[in-house]
Amino acid sequence: MTIHDLETALRLQPDAEVRFVLPDGGLIPFHAHVTEVGRVDKRFIDCGGTRRSESHCLLQTWVTDNDEDHRLNAGKLAAIIHKGKELLEDDTLSVQIEYEEGLISQFPLESISHDEGAVYLHTRLRHTDCLAKELCTPATGCCDTSTTGGCC
Repeated sequence: MTIHDLETALRLQPDAEVRFVLPDGGLIPFHAHVTEVGRVDKRFIDCGGTRRSESHCLLQTWVTDNDEDHRLNAGKLAAIIHKGKELLEDDTLSVQIEYEEGLISQFPLESISHDEGAVYLHTRLRHTDCLAKELCTPATGCCDTSTTGGCC
């Protein structure tokens, strides 16, 4: 889901509560704050030696024990995202939700659903992957870097 998709969905029901749905179906507590809107740029080299880059929008959530009456509505979240537009630069960036429960985790926003009074932001798990599978040898399942100069 992109920033544009998210903003569009939030503006449909500006008074609705925002609920963040974790990959396991659990919910981030009702009283979560969105404390950061950021653009994350990553530049890296894969194990086959190819330089790559990726960018996404990161919404950091924070839950505090002393503000359990807080409720984030869709209009307020849309306004928070709008404040970050200049920094984000591109509303086609994908969105990830950052949440801490024992560990800080980032979850890509997968879909958005609505019901009366709530906008649900559904997340999914992130996974690692080999980006140079075409260089993997059948015997080892690992990249053959003798000819590519990769970093495997």
